[in-house]
Amino acid sequence: MKDFSAGLLAWYDKNRRELPWRQDVTPYRVWVSEIMLQQTRIEAARGYFQRFMEAFPTVEALAAADGETVLKLWEGLGYYSRARNLHACARRVTEEYGGRFPSRAEELRQLPGIGEYTAGAIASIAFGQPEPAVDGNVLRVLARYTRCGKSVGETGVKARFREELRAIYPAGRCGDFTSALMELGETVCTPGTPACPACPLREDCLARRAGEETAYPVLPPKKPRRVERRQVLLLIRGDRVALRKRPEKGLLGGMWEYPNRLEGEPPPGGTCCGSAVHIFSHVEWHMTGYILRPGPEAPDCIWVTPEERRALAIPAAFRHYSRVLEEMGL
Repeated sequence: MKDFSAGLLAWYDKNRRELPWRQDVTPYRVWVSEIMLQQTRIEAARGYFQRFMEAFPTVEALAAADGETVLKLWEGLGYYSRARNLHACARRVTEEYGGRFPSRAEELRQLPGIGEYTAGAIASIAFGQPEPAVDGNVLRVLARYTRCGKSVGETGVKARFREELRAIYPAGRCGDFTSALMELGETVCTPGTPACPACPLREDCLARRAGEETAYPVLPPKKPRRVERRQVLLLIRGDRVALRKRPEKGLLGGMWEYPNRLEGEPPPGGTCCGSAVHIFSHVEWHMTGYILRPGPEAPDCIWVTPEERRALAIPAAFRHYSRVLEEMGL
């Protein structure tokens, strides 16, 4: 791989976006932003990041927070295991490292929720180390630049790109180089039709030279999502609604939900309150809701007022049914 760092950095200096996590760069802020940006668009993450920093300005503040509060602030971002790992990691950093993140990628990878990519991002952006952070955007740039014919899902492809990048990291600007690669993939070398005329790497990009930029990267085949048909039960007693907590591990672990079950016969006495679909990475929930008033006994549930319900973290999957309750004055 040619050393394209100078051209990329010159482009980045002119075109970099002003993002909240690029201001007042600290290991804590870099870490929170990178965890949020996994599976989340930048525009969606902006507001969450700013609210998170206001609520938890330091890793010690996050470590001291109640888990329910952390999940409530994360509500709507999805992939809630990220929030639980974030909280667990903050506690580890506070208890074992005195509130200071380790600077070496090897140590960072030992913390909850921090993998190869996030460790590289923190080490390079926050600590100025030549540690690549290869995510989907960077993979796309490199696969096109080198015209890589292997699937980017294959074992060893990411590792090879990391080693080739490590050899061209520019001394003194490691963090900017990592951010520039991400920026290029997010704004220029995009999926579908990339904006090749605006790319600082266009002259040496092998896929562009061959006129095959849209043929790369080679992606692994997608597994079809499983469809689950579920009934959501809005159990109401006076001004209280039943909620139950999901198991700590697994899908939506530790979140509050309206009682639900795999589809069967409609519940006796239930009034249908509409359908909703929510798509997770590996499963789709096709839901039909029913109001039961007064609600039957529900030993695994708690009964909450509207104010209490709004203070709890309820996944976006159930947003339609929360709106139904709001329209009922609950």
